[in-house]
Amino acid sequence: MKVVKRTLVFIVLFIFLTASVSAQSQHSMYQISTINALMQGVYDGDFTVKDLKQHGNFGIGTLNHLDGEMIALDGNFYQVKSTGEIKVLSGEAKTPFANVVNFRTDKVGQIKTVVNFSELEKALDNIIQDKNYVYAIRIDGIFTGKTRSIGAQSKPYPSLSEAAKKQVVFDIINTKGTIVGFWCPEYVSGINVKGYHLHFISDDRKSGGHILSGGITDGKVQVSRISDFRMVLPSGTAFQAAELNKDYSKELAEVEKSK
Repeated sequence: MKVVKRTLVFIVLFIFLTASVSAQSQHSMYQISTINALMQGVYDGDFTVKDLKQHGNFGIGTLNHLDGEMIALDGNFYQVKSTGEIKVLSGEAKTPFANVVNFRTDKVGQIKTVVNFSELEKALDNIIQDKNYVYAIRIDGIFTGKTRSIGAQSKPYPSLSEAAKKQVVFDIINTKGTIVGFWCPEYVSGINVKGYHLHFISDDRKSGGHILSGGITDGKVQVSRISDFRMVLPSGTAFQAAELNKDYSKELAEVEKSK
């Protein structure tokens, strides 16, 4: 009888803990490093794609040495290289900056046609209707616009502003695919990109990158509200030496939309 009671207690405890972990992970964002560190050229991380997969199936980021744009969609992690090639990332690939979530749809919406990024932002604002939470955003539709990728940098690393001056810009026209990204409130400034930070990947996995400008047609929008946030910081000397307490919002805005 005692064995049976202990077994039942163990089972109940296991179910409780499993449910607790599940509840925590449904609206949780996991972040590697800070955007200000990336702005300062902290491009080497110890965190792998394998690590990221333990915390999310959806998100964006970059790779070590600033080697291209990262996109996580439906549990698959991709690299959009500066050549335009899209590679499936191995678990050993490392990242200096990334955000991932286990995407769960909280709101849905439709965007019939928007022709530029400003209109896209307004359309998403109307769907989200909130300024206090972080939101993960997925839009499936037909994209027309400009995306970019930056090639791998060599030490001594330049700032992100300098590296972006040599970005490669891709013109994407009437291409079916998915926009992946986040909206962050003003108060995350320095930690993440405030406002919309969006990447694109085509259904045929032949084009994509960080969105600089553009719009969407026949867009199916899904958003997931984030109420739990965990950030893991690099342990290297580059992060320790970086000037992280300055305001880089002007420089970051130029990097995000530079052409």
